[in-house]
Amino acid sequence: MMLGIALAPLLVSGAKAFSSITTANPAAARTCPPPSNSRLASSLSTSQLTAVGSNSNERTPIGQGSYVALITPMTPTGAVNLVELRVLLRLHLEAGTDGLCILGTTGEASVLTMAERKQVLDVAVEEVKGKIPILVGTGTIDPEHVKEQTQQAIDCGCDASLVVTPYYVKPPQRALTRHFETIADLGLPVCIYNVPGRTGVDFLPDSIAQVADHPNIVAVKEATGDVSRVSQIHDALAANGVARDSLLLFSGDDGTTDDFVLSGGDGCISVTANIAPARMHNLMMSALQKDKEEVDRINAPLRNLHSTIFCEANPIPIKWALQRMGKIDCAYLRPPLDELSPDCYGAVEIAMKEAGLLF
Repeated sequence: MMLGIALAPLLVSGAKAFSSITTANPAAARTCPPPSNSRLASSLSTSQLTAVGSNSNERTPIGQGSYVALITPMTPTGAVNLVELRVLLRLHLEAGTDGLCILGTTGEASVLTMAERKQVLDVAVEEVKGKIPILVGTGTIDPEHVKEQTQQAIDCGCDASLVVTPYYVKPPQRALTRHFETIADLGLPVCIYNVPGRTGVDFLPDSIAQVADHPNIVAVKEATGDVSRVSQIHDALAANGVARDSLLLFSGDDGTTDDFVLSGGDGCISVTANIAPARMHNLMMSALQKDKEEVDRINAPLRNLHSTIFCEANPIPIKWALQRMGKIDCAYLRPPLDELSPDCYGAVEIAMKEAGLLF
């Protein structure tokens, strides 16, 4: 059920309400050039803050609310299904999703080629550019590859990058701060992604505060599941003389998103939003208004779903759930992942029925 909430999302650059959905899209004819390392500056300094791509004057600022961590739909043979991708993007515009996060973990970005990434970004720009912010996962283990993917996002006309801490190699905090500042120097706004359960390294609140005064570091996706991180980061920002509202804090853990935002966070980057987009938007709007009673009412039917869609590695269950709802034709995932085990079907169906997604 849609709520009559008229809260304009807070933007890093000021208050702004998203405009109503229109069919006209001036960016629809834009496509990005093939990826090239030749455009990457080899020695950018912190004073070089303007993106070398073409979209720096056309960006939609990252704001508060519910961002969907979108899946990448595929055909039964494993090709990217661009037709279904368009359908999903339009669904999210209609449902009131506040922002798009593509080519992240949920989007299986680690097994897509640069050419396939270009296809996905082109479709996203054609469908939602200027309507909701486009946040693109560009993080990986190799900084040079992060630069290449970030440059591609700039050239395609995207609005910001989601950069995960380099995984497996466990960089020290000083190396992580240098890494994020280096990527931010490319000119595209950066949302830092901290998910130690996947990467093996935790980017700590004091380190976040050290990089938060960089004009292109605008947000953090905090996926520790620790709600106290909101106050810890805010305290660290204050101790470093950085304004609290200069850095948006997004929950990357659906199960604690309500408390995260009630505690002072700014929204979520949500897997649940793939199948319950309107309710995740309403949940975030109520939490931003600190209406705990309404938050509890909206979230109660979703609580089991938040956890059950992680019964196997993300995005295995959420793709199955989308197929079960008829939103995609198949739940194919590229190796090394696999489709959902039949042993999990029952639990996911129960959670979906509790959420009112199946009858």
